[in-house]
Amino acid sequence: MADQMVFQRYEIKYILSTVQVQQLKELMKKEMKPDAYGNSVICNIYFDTPDYRLIRNSIDKPIYKEKIRFRSYGVVSETSKAFLEIKKKYNSIVYKRRLTISEKELKEWLNEEKKLANSQIGREIDYCFTHYKELKPKIFISYEREAFYGKDDMNFRMTFDKNIIWRDYDLTLTKGVYGDKIISDNSVVLEVKTATAIPLWLVKFLSKNKIYKTSFSKYGTIYEKIYFERAKGEKESA
Repeated sequence: MADQMVFQRYEIKYILSTVQVQQLKELMKKEMKPDAYGNSVICNIYFDTPDYRLIRNSIDKPIYKEKIRFRSYGVVSETSKAFLEIKKKYNSIVYKRRLTISEKELKEWLNEEKKLANSQIGREIDYCFTHYKELKPKIFISYEREAFYGKDDMNFRMTFDKNIIWRDYDLTLTKGVYGDKIISDNSVVLEVKTATAIPLWLVKFLSKNKIYKTSFSKYGTIYEKIYFERAKGEKESA
C-alpha cells in the first residue's frame, strides 16, 4: 500500500452518439490534449451491502452520497497496482479519496490479516467499511475510456466511455473483461470534469447539438436492471 490521492471537482455527464463524438473530437483538437493514459480499459469492483444500500441511496439523489470501489487500469495480477476508492458527492461537487493497493493486499485486509496504511485516507476507508456493515464486492464494471485534458487548464478533463460491460460473478480484477453490455454500441458516455466552469466552445457545441446533461450512473443502471429482473421473476413465480 502506498500512494494516496485526493480529487475535488464537478463531474457532468452526457450521452452522445458515435457521430457526435467524432464531431466533438475534431473541435477538441484545438483545445485538448490526449492524456498519457488516454486510451485504456478501466475495470472496477463496486462494494455494497447485501440490500444494495449505497446504490439505492445514490439513485434517490440525496444531497450527499458515496460509492466504494476497487479499480485498475487494464486486467491486473493479484500483486499489481490498483486503487481502493471512496467517491463522495455533496452539493454536486465530487470528492474522491484513493489509496494504492493490490488485490492480494485488499483480500488480506478484508480478512483482517493486514491493516490499511495509517493515513487520513486509510482511516476514512476503514471507517466506511465499519459504518456500512457487511460491505462485499457486488458488481464488476469495465469500459473503454479515452481521456483528454485542456491545453490551457490541465485540471479541465473530458473522458469518453464506451463498451460498458458488467457482471455480478467472478468479482476480481484478474480474470479479464466479459459480461453484459448496458448501453448500445452507438452510445458513448461523455464525462466533463472541472473545478470551475465549462468552456464556451464546449457549451456552444452541446447547445447546437441539443445534448443535455444526464444523471446516468453505470452502477445505478445495472442495479435497476437487476432489481427489474428480480421483480419480474418474483411476479412470474407468484
